[in-house]
Amino acid sequence: MPAKQIRTAALIGKYRSPEVAESLRVLSAFLRQRGVRVLIEEGTAASVGPDGFDGYEVASYEAIGESADVAVVLGGDGTMLHSARRLAESEVPLVGVNQGRLGFMTDIALDEMLPSVEELLAGRFTSEQRFLLEAEVVRDGARVFHTIALNDVVLNKGDLGRMIEMTVEVDGEFLYVLRADGMIVATPTGSTAYALSANGPILQPAIAGIAVVPLCPHALSYRPITISDESHVDLSLIAPHDGRVHFDGQARFDARAGDRVRIGRSRHSVTLLHPPGYSYFAMLREKLHWSAVAKHP
Repeated sequence: MPAKQIRTAALIGKYRSPEVAESLRVLSAFLRQRGVRVLIEEGTAASVGPDGFDGYEVASYEAIGESADVAVVLGGDGTMLHSARRLAESEVPLVGVNQGRLGFMTDIALDEMLPSVEELLAGRFTSEQRFLLEAEVVRDGARVFHTIALNDVVLNKGDLGRMIEMTVEVDGEFLYVLRADGMIVATPTGSTAYALSANGPILQPAIAGIAVVPLCPHALSYRPITISDESHVDLSLIAPHDGRVHFDGQARFDARAGDRVRIGRSRHSVTLLHPPGYSYFAMLREKLHWSAVAKHP
């Protein structure tokens, strides 16, 4: 359940999308009619245009983090990931309206947007905590990059047309030397993203685990494994191989031979709010086109 009555709601939308812009207008008017203060994220407002939200407050992510009781995100999982990373420190709960493709995290259908938001205002939503990863790149003993990720951290070959080599360690213990296109380190949230395409395991969100998934390994014996969420993974590029590190597919860093990518659970988490009747397994059946009808003997 939401922790408190919703008096201020922030709206965040996929940029440069006419369909999302129209949904934002409808939703902002709906909320205002119910006495809710509406904040429009500044990038969203700029993409819609100066006349899109005349009379509404435009706010930065920092301002949203300070004053919003909830953030409603319209778009796909990419929009949700970006919003989650920007609001992780402020712990503003997120609600997703799917106007993208699969939408593993944006679980409200567009035609159910207004009834679902009505349920949200009435407090009839359930909350779920999703943990994030914290990652840093260490070069010559010094941190040269640091960020967080909700889905995954991926070390890959970048623009190179060949495989790279890296040393893989878990909690300081040598695991193996990997020769592959790269490595994916994913949260349960990210287990249905890039890691799924690399034959990684699907982790129910309540699982306190991290998936370590080799990306096109040279030997088939390198299999995905799941480790404790309290563990740390170190990926060290072996000369002469350079690589590129991606964080949720949104931020990236060009790594050099000898760089070490250190990945562990972040102290921050994200709260997702789900409408009544939400089921993780029903979501998987729908998105992955599993059999929808149970057959009994």
